[in-house]
Amino acid sequence: MHRLLIVIAALGSAALLLGALGFQYIGDMPPCKLCYWQRYPHAAAVGIGVLALIIPGAVLPYLGALAALSTAGVGAYHTGVERGWWEGPSTCTSGPVGGLSPDQLMEQIMAAPLVRCDEVPWELFSLSMASWNAIASLGLALVWIAAANHARKQG
Repeated sequence: MHRLLIVIAALGSAALLLGALGFQYIGDMPPCKLCYWQRYPHAAAVGIGVLALIIPGAVLPYLGALAALSTAGVGAYHTGVERGWWEGPSTCTSGPVGGLSPDQLMEQIMAAPLVRCDEVPWELFSLSMASWNAIASLGLALVWIAAANHARKQG
């Protein structure tokens, strides 16, 4: 039973990650900084799920729960930024700019999409993608915890 729960939890994170990539590449909605932060724990949860199917025990499922709770926390924080409850990060990240002339650099800056963390590009039932990620990730954390509890009872 715990293996099935691990598969469900890992596939849930994979589905949320693929959904985010679909919005980005098919829906033409570039992610903001907080959107990226929500993706990393899902990727970790998928990797943890693969390892948890190979290595028995409750430790890896608990790590999967921690990953799901991490992305839920960032999603909740992002929701607060979108709703104006608190301010988001004031800094942005950028890639290396070596080898570009000033004109090329300015052209690259002007062509880059401006993605703000406090704007909601899509919502369903008045909840943004960040809100839905937080809710779904809390559910996935519960599945991970159930898998860990089953593993502890077996061991």
